[in-house]
Amino acid sequence: MTSKSRWFQAVDLFYLAMMLLPILALIVLEVLTNPPTTGIAISGARIYFTVPMPIQNLPVTESQVNSLAVLISVLGLCLFLTHGITGKDLLTRHHIAEFLVEKAQGLVDGNMGKYFSGFAPFIGAILILSAFSSLLSLFGLYPPTSDVNIVGGWAILVFILITYYKAICGPVQYMKSFGDPVPFLAPLNIISEVATPISMAFRHYGNVLSGAVISVLVATGLQGLSSMIFGFLPGWLGEIPFLQVGLPAILSIYFDVFSGLLQAYIFAMLTMLYVSGGFPAELYEKKKMKKLSHKKLVGGN
Repeated sequence: MTSKSRWFQAVDLFYLAMMLLPILALIVLEVLTNPPTTGIAISGARIYFTVPMPIQNLPVTESQVNSLAVLISVLGLCLFLTHGITGKDLLTRHHIAEFLVEKAQGLVDGNMGKYFSGFAPFIGAILILSAFSSLLSLFGLYPPTSDVNIVGGWAILVFILITYYKAICGPVQYMKSFGDPVPFLAPLNIISEVATPISMAFRHYGNVLSGAVISVLVATGLQGLSSMIFGFLPGWLGEIPFLQVGLPAILSIYFDVFSGLLQAYIFAMLTMLYVSGGFPAELYEKKKMKKLSHKKLVGGN
């Protein structure tokens, strides 16, 4: 084995560690800091510590720590998939990376048009970050997507992009857009504009959180029902929650996997539709042509 190949494998191991160690660290942190509870225990993100600030103290919560771990894991995955990629001798992971990039690019081109082709990395980041955050619940960890503060931050970022592309033809044209199709609908259009990030955040956060709550309630109910039905069995047999076998796992597949991935897809789709739908393409092209003709006229003179 050459030194180059050994170095290649060492870098691969480092990227794999970036993917796995943050999740393992979260599991250890969960075990050490979260005492076991009996019965139903549904709570928000725990506050680990608070950083004193001049105006208001900054709490460092479970959502922020878990989000940071997801970001490190996703970075490790991206670096691993693209490590050593060249124009020839592509590995299987390189083909996987190429497939993911092509799918993200196709999704953006199909829903936003060629003008927004550069949005593919942003939309891909939304998809993978949201999906990985929701899938943390499979490890018994608190998913950041069930915290409205995390998803609300994403929605505010999307809202800034929506407003930028709506106002790309100037503030006057942006203000006129609130009067479409008729001026007396301007108050409703303003309310709709403000409600966009709120609805995006609460839709994503609410669906993920409700799935976790339903899973906990069903699992706890089945445990009590199993104790009522099979409690007559002697010794430790009466303590086995027979009814908890099977159904909670099926619910987990739906709420933790399918629903989490679906909400990531919906959030990405809404981002693409809101940004591209608010962009005044015809007016922008006219403005560009007017500027171009003015430059030619000035240059000719």
